[in-house]
Amino acid sequence: MRILVTGGAGYIGSVSVEALVEAGHEVTVLDDLTTGFRGAVSPAARLEVGTYGDTAAVAALLVRDRIDAVLHCAAKSLVGESMVDPAKYFRENVAGGIALLEALRTTGVRRIVFSSTAATYGMPERTPITESDPVQPINAYGETKRCVESAITWYGRGYGLRSVILRYFNAAGASKACGEQHNPETHLIPAVLLACEQGRDMTLFGEDYATPDGTCVRDYIHVSDLARAHMLALEATDPANTLTGPPSGPCEPLICNLGSGTGFSNRQIVAAAERVTGRPIPVKIGPRRLGDPAVLVASAQRAHEKLGWEPGLGTLEEIIGSAWEWRRSHPAGYPD
Repeated sequence: MRILVTGGAGYIGSVSVEALVEAGHEVTVLDDLTTGFRGAVSPAARLEVGTYGDTAAVAALLVRDRIDAVLHCAAKSLVGESMVDPAKYFRENVAGGIALLEALRTTGVRRIVFSSTAATYGMPERTPITESDPVQPINAYGETKRCVESAITWYGRGYGLRSVILRYFNAAGASKACGEQHNPETHLIPAVLLACEQGRDMTLFGEDYATPDGTCVRDYIHVSDLARAHMLALEATDPANTLTGPPSGPCEPLICNLGSGTGFSNRQIVAAAERVTGRPIPVKIGPRRLGDPAVLVASAQRAHEKLGWEPGLGTLEEIIGSAWEWRRSHPAGYPD
């Protein structure tokens, strides 16, 4: 396939691009490099610096590179920031997402895989969460993802857009070439490893949640497993595949959770990082972050049944160990 990956210079996008080119696909990356890195993009892919929010430019790109399908990974994704600056998130994620869908519609590209999030579920009524559970976001980030999911659904019904929507839980870990690098670092596992490297305390936000040790519980998935799910999802958008609808006419998205089905608390993550690194990581407790649910754990049964996917690198030691190995082999991060 000829695939356009938006956000392909970012963490999840770059690992997916790496996997796609290794599988023999032709990949174009579209990224504005505000949070991504040139050095994260596989040399076998072609990087186009720009925004997915420019319909005309994206349409021209789709035609020029004869794109068959789009993997839409680009988005603003900081929960806390979304609560204090929701306009930024609706402008980038929702308005930008609609602009991208319009480029697909006007050029006749009818295949998309959308990187969504467990944040769409808000405060879940049960654990593990299934795709049929209520979607009721409690933060602006989750709400913007819900809005784009809805738009994709209606574009499928109105224009025959074939789609898979993947609701990620917590992606972590690294491939050999690509790892997680943010500034500031807000994701727990790289933040813990950064604290370890710098020999300082790790701040955990809140210890009064209704969980066994009072800290938030999350479901972690190795980013390479996520990349493999992307490839399976892209295949499922083929017009010959009934998972995403009939060969022509109205289509409904296939919505799948991606997670391990097991939850780990923030304190458990710190303890696992201590085991992997062999170093103590002192903890201090900060206030809760606005918009953080206590527990988010997935049921990924549908992804297994429909896509044939299941996580293969699911232990904390495997996930954290790969992230630690990448950091040790890239002490300065990406060159740019």
